[in-house]
Amino acid sequence: MSQDRPTLPPVRLNSDAELARDALATPLLSRAAGLARWAGPDTRVGAGGELADEQLPAAAVALGLKDDDEGQAYASEAWRAAVDAGLVVIEDPERDTDEHGTAAPGESLGLLVSGGPQDVLAIWLETLDAAHADAIAPLLDDLSDAIGDDGEIDYAMLDWDPEGEADFLDGVLGNLYLLTVTEGGSGEEPVPLPALAASMIVPDDMGEPTDDVLEQVSVAMVRLDDQFRLLEQTGLVEYQPVDEALMAEADDDPAVAVEDEDVSRYGLVKLTPLGLYGIRARMLDAGLDAPAVGELAGKGADALLDGLARYPESAGRAETEQWLARHEPEAAARELLSAARGADEGGPLRRLRCQQALSLVGPQAEPAVRAVLGDPELGGLARVWLAERGAADVPPPSESMIFWLSIDTIAAQLDAGGELEELQGLVEGLTGQHSGFFDVAWRVDHPATADVLEAMGRLHPDKRVAKEARKSAFRARSR
Repeated sequence: MSQDRPTLPPVRLNSDAELARDALATPLLSRAAGLARWAGPDTRVGAGGELADEQLPAAAVALGLKDDDEGQAYASEAWRAAVDAGLVVIEDPERDTDEHGTAAPGESLGLLVSGGPQDVLAIWLETLDAAHADAIAPLLDDLSDAIGDDGEIDYAMLDWDPEGEADFLDGVLGNLYLLTVTEGGSGEEPVPLPALAASMIVPDDMGEPTDDVLEQVSVAMVRLDDQFRLLEQTGLVEYQPVDEALMAEADDDPAVAVEDEDVSRYGLVKLTPLGLYGIRARMLDAGLDAPAVGELAGKGADALLDGLARYPESAGRAETEQWLARHEPEAAARELLSAARGADEGGPLRRLRCQQALSLVGPQAEPAVRAVLGDPELGGLARVWLAERGAADVPPPSESMIFWLSIDTIAAQLDAGGELEELQGLVEGLTGQHSGFFDVAWRVDHPATADVLEAMGRLHPDKRVAKEARKSAFRARSR
């Protein structure tokens, strides 16, 4: 009965305006914009668009940074981001004798001031891509060792796999995203760096990690420490770096990086609200289904109920509230009930989501609910809604409707992946309330009858009752 669902839970994002304000305040984008305003006819750039070495001190000073190695490194990173984001354009119609081009502010710079939030976020995403490319680049020490006498880089000597590096970092960021958006995950809490490294390296079925695996985790931590320091400049993450003393200890004992008791020494990282937006955008570009709360609010009730099938409870409620806010109560109820019909495999879960949505609708919906009292699929649901509100003149359900609703309810709960204890309680409650339940249940004209009865046989703790359920399921399949 289960349906295919996307791997990722829905994420709650801040508004575009809030995210755009966050993006403008990030160190990398603000520096890139600063260099774009600084760039002019005298700005000299290399063949690849990089800022000439002799320009780096002035660029650092223009950004209010010290004219030292660190300041120049920040300026160089910001310049690359500015070029990639279109904040700077390279003007190179003809090479001069020194083979240097020049630069000028690009059209994107104006969008940071006069454009809308989506324009700002699009530019920020370009700076994120630039930082991601820097993060997976070879280490400077390795790079210098691979430069030959002719000044060219011997990439084979680097033993550098750009695709593998990108996949590893994207995997770590994906796991961090999943931990953040999953109910019961880390949420607002930072995640220890070893946990992220181990999530990519330690096999799921491995009990105690071997020394070799621990060493791999330690090596990955060192690399991720550098990468998160860089990505923090984009506003993607909040990062507490690894204690350098810990890394020195790890050189002597690879296991220390994952066994030290003080978790704060490991390095702690969490996605910012802007980071959630950025990782989701990269996932969407990669073709993944990464839903966001609110994207169903403007769609029909059929899309809402189908979409809610994959939402956890709190996100589903938030999505439903946004959808209901755009509809009049009676019209909303009528549309929801219409979308809940159907004998297809997803029907039971749609009706469960419909019932949950109707619980948020006020008494103005009563005429629409009463209109389906005679509907074989919706009549039981309607009676429950009316009874919960103490409505008068609610006709009692027929036995066939009671049993049909029982099968439909269990089918929905099974499809929703309900908690085992809750399902067992539901099954015990139904069989306890209705004497001879299985003598009638196998005759219920519901497409999920046999599957539900088989599940009841697995779930019921009483062996005698469980056997009755299995026999009833066999009779249902033999009809």
